[in-house]
Amino acid sequence: MTAHPTRTGEDAEDLDVEEVLALVNEPERHGSADQTPAPRSASPDRATPHKPDAHHRATPWPEARATAARAARTAVRSAQRALVSVPLDAALGLTLGAPLNALTDLPSFDTSAMDGWAVAGPGPWDVRDEGVLAGHGEPEPLTDGEAVRIATGARIPLDTTAVLRTEHGRTDAQGRLHATREMQHGQDIRPRGQECRSGDQLLAVGTLVTPAVLGLAAAAGYDTLTAVPRPRAEVLVLGDELLTRGRPHDGLIRDALGPMLPPWLRALGAEVTAVRRLGDDAKALHKAITTSDADLIVTTGGTASGPVDHVHPTLHRIGAELLVDGVKVRPGHPMLLARTKENQHLVGLPGNPLAAVSGLLTLAEPLLRTLAAHPAPEPYALPVQDTAHGHPYDTRLIPVVLRGDVAVPLHYNGPAMLRGIAAADALAVVPPGGARAGQELELLDLPWASAGIGVCFT
Repeated sequence: MTAHPTRTGEDAEDLDVEEVLALVNEPERHGSADQTPAPRSASPDRATPHKPDAHHRATPWPEARATAARAARTAVRSAQRALVSVPLDAALGLTLGAPLNALTDLPSFDTSAMDGWAVAGPGPWDVRDEGVLAGHGEPEPLTDGEAVRIATGARIPLDTTAVLRTEHGRTDAQGRLHATREMQHGQDIRPRGQECRSGDQLLAVGTLVTPAVLGLAAAAGYDTLTAVPRPRAEVLVLGDELLTRGRPHDGLIRDALGPMLPPWLRALGAEVTAVRRLGDDAKALHKAITTSDADLIVTTGGTASGPVDHVHPTLHRIGAELLVDGVKVRPGHPMLLARTKENQHLVGLPGNPLAAVSGLLTLAEPLLRTLAAHPAPEPYALPVQDTAHGHPYDTRLIPVVLRGDVAVPLHYNGPAMLRGIAAADALAVVPPGGARAGQELELLDLPWASAGIGVCFT
């Protein structure tokens, strides 16, 4: 189902996206990495792999990720993005922009916690003919020595002493009810307000909306939630050699990124507004970038210096600012991040599939996470089971599966391969020079492996 959020004012309690972001991801958490290097104008020969200083200009991997997050914070401040009011069925994965305060007591009346009998006074009890069911009005009060059949969730009659579970009661030949074990006053009754009172804060601003949050919001009386809007992303697939169907033939290959990127971006919290296949057409690329109103444009391929690599020349032509022009990471070295407008960015991914995944997690993930006001994941590490070969000078990202308390490197991890990442739980961050067996490595969880809800975004 496609939702159409509406802008919200007073119900946002005077917060905006920037304030929510400040509550969720304070810049000081990132320490000295928040000292942003000065952006530079794009130029046609920027990040050209064969130039002697190309690698020298590349940004270290941790700094590239921090730069992407900073760029998003800058965009939030400049755009003054408003919060939105979203129906519950469209709010999964969003971030709360206002506290979730209870609109009612929970439960809103005394209810039975079990199927059985509501009883008054000491037993044995005479049992009424008609029972009490959930969803019905207030039942008649009980008198001492009286009981009534009651269902789980039904309203407790006035003057009830306790609820006797079905399995803890028996009736004699005269139809009188007896308890088969000792009872306590108030047993199996959920008193009104046991979970919360009306006005209690249930969840704070900045909470990620999970399925459980949706259930709590509904129980507390909500039909909509005030939230940070999803950042909008547009995908531009470049390359004349790409097929959209059938088997590779005659020098043509199947496009793997077109099918992969939109759901991956949704798993990272974005609303994908368009996927455009442009081939190797500089004019079409220029038009697509300059007419896009997305928060993030993602391009595939064309970030090097070949005869049909048009990304750098196009960014130079429109006066974009290159924030990251090459990253010291393998695969994915020729990735880039540019500010195309005051509140719009472009992430240029390499054309090789696993290199593109590296670019997604290096640049797109921190940018989208920050725009959506999602909390930064807590870093964690596990020992690697086998030796992980590294690059002499660059960080390397390799797909791994998690087996208990170790990470197992997967084969088929070349830049053009997806076989390894398709079976992976995470990417391990291998430092320059590699890692020995048993050495702890930082892990980057894949969205569907860590959250379990990312793939449900629509």
